[in-house]
Amino acid sequence: MTYPDDPSPSLPADQEALFAAAAAEYDRYRPGVPAEAAQLLADTVRDLPDPTLLDLGTGTGQVPRALLKALPTLAYIEGVDWSRPMLDQARAALTPLLGDCTLSLVQTSADVYAPLAPLPGEDRWTPDLITCCRAYHWMSGPDVLAMAHRIAAPQATLAIMGDGSLWTYEADWTWALRDLIQRYLGPRRRAGVLGDYPEPVRPFQEDLADSAWSEVIEHRVPVTRSWTPEVVLGYLRTTSFAGAELFGERHAAFEDEARALLNELAVGGSLLEEAVFTVLLARRPGDGR
Repeated sequence: MTYPDDPSPSLPADQEALFAAAAAEYDRYRPGVPAEAAQLLADTVRDLPDPTLLDLGTGTGQVPRALLKALPTLAYIEGVDWSRPMLDQARAALTPLLGDCTLSLVQTSADVYAPLAPLPGEDRWTPDLITCCRAYHWMSGPDVLAMAHRIAAPQATLAIMGDGSLWTYEADWTWALRDLIQRYLGPRRRAGVLGDYPEPVRPFQEDLADSAWSEVIEHRVPVTRSWTPEVVLGYLRTTSFAGAELFGERHAAFEDEARALLNELAVGGSLLEEAVFTVLLARRPGDGR
C-alpha cells in the first residue's frame, strides 16, 4: 500500500550524507519533541478510529516516538528521510514502542515523495496527520505543501514545528560558543558538506498562506533545557554548522577549546536554554472541522 523500506532512485550523495555520519549521536543528543507539543498533535486526530501519520524529515523518529506516547491508538506511521542511517536509527528506537501500530520508513526526499498505488482490493492510503519537525527549511516548501494537499485525507492536519538551534539561541554562552565556531570555520553559518546555510527566503507562515493549507493556528510551547558542556559537544557533532567533518584534523582541538569555554561559562555545571517550540497547525479551509 505504501513504499517498501527501500531507497528511491537517484538520491544525491551529498544530500544523503548530510546527517548520516551523526545518526547515533543525533538520537542521543538532540532534544526531543515536548510532551505539550505531542499532545497538540494527538488532539488533531484523537477522534479518528485508526489515525495515521506521515512524518517528513523524520530523522531518528522523534515525532513518531512522542506521538506514540500521546496517542496509543495511532495505527500507521510512515517516516520519510534522505538518510538511511537515520532511518535505521529510527526503526531501532520505534520498534519497541509500536504495539499494534505499523511502521514504514522511506528513504527519499519529501519534495518528491508520493505513496505507491494501492494493491488490488486495497484503499489508497491517505495520512490524517502530516508533520515536519526541524526540517522544513531543508525542503522545497511549496512543493512539499502541494504534495501534502494531493495525498492527505480530506480532514487532515499538517504541522510544521521547530525551535531553532544553539546557533540561533541568544545567550551569553551561545554567543561565545558561536564566536569560537566562527574562528575555526569562518563567519558564515555552515550547512555541512553542502557549503553555507541558505537562509529561508520567507517565513513558513507565508508559504502556508499561499498554499491549500491556509487555515493556520500557531502554538508556542515554552521549553527550559539545562545542558552540560559534554552534552553540548555531543549536540554540536550532530549539527550541519559544527559537525566533526567540518573541522577535519582540527576537531579535537576545537572540542578541547569549546569544553574549556563551556565549563567556564556553566553555572553549577549547567548551561540554561529558555526556548520556544513553535507548532503551526494548518488545515485546508472548508474541511468540515
